[in-house]
Amino acid sequence: MQRIIYKLIALSVLLSFFSCGNKEAKSEQAEMQKEAVTDNRIFVTKAQFERSKMTLGNLEEKPFSVTVKATGMIDVPPENRAVVNSTMGGYIKTTPLLIGDTVRKGQALVTIDNPKFVTLQQEYLEVNEQLSYLKAEYERQKTMRAENITSQKSFLQAESTFKTAKARHNGLRKQLQMLNISPTRVEAGNISSVVTIYAPISGSITKLNVTKGTYVSPATAIMEIIDNEHIHLELSVFERDIMKLKKGQLINFKIPESSIESYKAQIHLIGTVIEENRTIKVHGHLEKESEVNFLTGMFVEADIVTESTFAKALPETAIVTSEDNAFVLKLVEENEKGYYFEQTPVKLGNTYYGNIALNNYGNIIMTDKVLTKGAFSLLADE
Repeated sequence: MQRIIYKLIALSVLLSFFSCGNKEAKSEQAEMQKEAVTDNRIFVTKAQFERSKMTLGNLEEKPFSVTVKATGMIDVPPENRAVVNSTMGGYIKTTPLLIGDTVRKGQALVTIDNPKFVTLQQEYLEVNEQLSYLKAEYERQKTMRAENITSQKSFLQAESTFKTAKARHNGLRKQLQMLNISPTRVEAGNISSVVTIYAPISGSITKLNVTKGTYVSPATAIMEIIDNEHIHLELSVFERDIMKLKKGQLINFKIPESSIESYKAQIHLIGTVIEENRTIKVHGHLEKESEVNFLTGMFVEADIVTESTFAKALPETAIVTSEDNAFVLKLVEENEKGYYFEQTPVKLGNTYYGNIALNNYGNIIMTDKVLTKGAFSLLADE
């Protein structure tokens, strides 16, 4: 009997042991499930959040524009660009200026030496001296003809000689003026083989094609001067987009090689001829032109705004893309330890100046907090 009692007590202890083990296993399993739920979220400590300079934000209604993309350059009107040349050939005697020098209208640029300039001045001086005599003879013959003292032939001959000399005098005088030689100085006996070329406009020298001793002909471009006081955009738009454009539309543009800043302009003129590369020229005037310091020839990337709409959007830095999928990190819990984020898939729309429109944003509402900076580094570590 005593042996039976011992067996019953041992069996009771064994059952009690197994019962406790099952409870502990169930408790451990529940804890693991709870941790698994927690592990699906992304945890960021307060220190990590501040150290990585992360930021939170909300969905916002942002303006999004339908745009036409174009490329082009900074340019100046034709009257602000001048090519300097000489009306007669010669050898460059002095050229004191360099590319980048600023000149004012009427300033001396180069001097040119040629013996032909001397010959031209001599011819002018000779005709000028003869003109007074021929004019007097013509007047005398005219008076005598009126009194029927001289023949018609003599009168006509004097008239022809005088008018021919006068025409030659005027022509030579004009040539001297084109060479910047003063006819008055020549008439006073001052003859020189050197002429000076003056600046036709104010601006900066952008090209210099000669050195001292270079021979230049009338077709030679000695230098180029550009006045950047008034600049504009010269854009090329593809033929398929040209019907969307109208005068006065806003142009947002950048100079990608020198700055990330965006500038504004407006369409001023739209070309009417399609170029060989199937593009059309669009001329734009800059806003706040006096506040910029662009150079002629700078490359431009532009967006011409044709329509404007509003959409719910987030900054580009809030979006993480992987293959064809896009995600954001939605804040689901915040405590003294840190932040818990949930990876939420979204569908992307248009991108416009740092913001991305969301065509589908799942269970995110306007009051939800979203990680707007630092999401990429978190998801990249996953």
